[in-house]
Amino acid sequence: MLFSSMLFLWLFLPVVFVSYYLIKKEYRNVLLLISSIIFYAWGGVSYTLIMFSSIIINYIFALLIDKAIEEDNKLKKKIYLSLCIVINLSILAYFKYTDFAISIINSISKKEVISLKNIVLPIGISFYTFQALSYVIDVYREHNKAQKNIINLALYISFFPQLIAGPIVKYHDIDTQITERTENLENISYGIKRFIYGLSKKVILANMFALSCDEILKQPIGDIGTALAWLAAVLYTLQIYYDFSGYSDMAIGLGHMFGFKFLENFNYPYISKSVQEFWRRWHISLSTWFKEYLYIPLGGNRKGKYFTYLNLLIVFFATGLWHGASFNFILWGLWHGFFLIIERVFLGRLLEKNKLKFLNNIYVILVFVLGWVLFRANNLAHALELYKLMFSYKESFYTVRYFFYPQTLVCFIFGILFSGIFQSLFPKIKIAIFSSKVYLLESIIQFILLFICIMYLVNGTYNPFIYFRF
Repeated sequence: MLFSSMLFLWLFLPVVFVSYYLIKKEYRNVLLLISSIIFYAWGGVSYTLIMFSSIIINYIFALLIDKAIEEDNKLKKKIYLSLCIVINLSILAYFKYTDFAISIINSISKKEVISLKNIVLPIGISFYTFQALSYVIDVYREHNKAQKNIINLALYISFFPQLIAGPIVKYHDIDTQITERTENLENISYGIKRFIYGLSKKVILANMFALSCDEILKQPIGDIGTALAWLAAVLYTLQIYYDFSGYSDMAIGLGHMFGFKFLENFNYPYISKSVQEFWRRWHISLSTWFKEYLYIPLGGNRKGKYFTYLNLLIVFFATGLWHGASFNFILWGLWHGFFLIIERVFLGRLLEKNKLKFLNNIYVILVFVLGWVLFRANNLAHALELYKLMFSYKESFYTVRYFFYPQTLVCFIFGILFSGIFQSLFPKIKIAIFSSKVYLLESIIQFILLFICIMYLVNGTYNPFIYFRF
């Protein structure tokens, strides 16, 4: 079930929302859990059984770790954590990487040694597995006590706003909200506003960029010239930002509507002046997860510069692999890891000293635009063909105008403005105009945006979220 589907907007969400505020507080977590199970089961009942297994496994191991802590048995505690991590990652690896590993073996052998299993990836497994691991590791580190109420733990792992595509909510960031949270009109109002903005990002902007980008990349590679290759890369850069940040906005908005406050997942990454800054602003929940649960345990930057560089490569190799079983994703992760190391070696100092900060922006834009080519390309060969086109000169069989529809141009302008430029000016606009007028205008804009989104959805516009496949 998609947040941007009519079923969700006009049936599921209203029924759950109204029911939530009609029943007593002590039953609200149960209602949210049942609603989350229905939401997830809509994509396949068998997937739900896998998620249930994850909940039960992590529930049991957290209790065992908690008991070992009470007994002051450090060996037992480590064994339980190790087993729990191995089981969680084994389940994830089976569904996500088995066919990838088989294809590598067959490729090296130059024959089909093992047949592909064609395993279907359960929706959201990468997200809820990382959430579950966050919980168990937090219990191990004694940041939290084990949750003895399995309904509360199940709600944490399966809560529908962030179940499918994040943000990845770490247990210590939300543990108290599971049982005690603020539910008021202010939170509901903010949640609705945030949801509408996220829906607009997805339906109006991301889908329009996807339409043009997909049409370009559907063409035979010989018909795509240099200009179109760059256009596709730029369009995808905007598409993935508005697609994923739009989903995060909707998830955060839904959370507020039910009293939960999730941490931000994006902070206008495309205005970054270094790759380090980009990763402090992009998919914040994933980057902080890897920092807390992989980079720091590996030693972080505490063991000298060479170990720091190695740790960064390991983390970004894992980041790429987390996104998908493909050399494209692995190289995409290592691409970013490489620039993070270069910035630590010397480039970071040059960027800080540079007085023409727009040059820093251009550098970062080139890094992530070129990186997104790997992310979007069908395979490594396709990515290399696109790079060849981008760094040579070849006439296109089609003109740029053929794919750059008038609607795309309008969305492109708004996409650039709202990727960080407008937001930096908005506080000044608020000061210049009476606040009441600004908020009235904002309310009118929200209504118009919602109306436009509904028109698109009624007309059958459909484009699943990019991060659903991870």
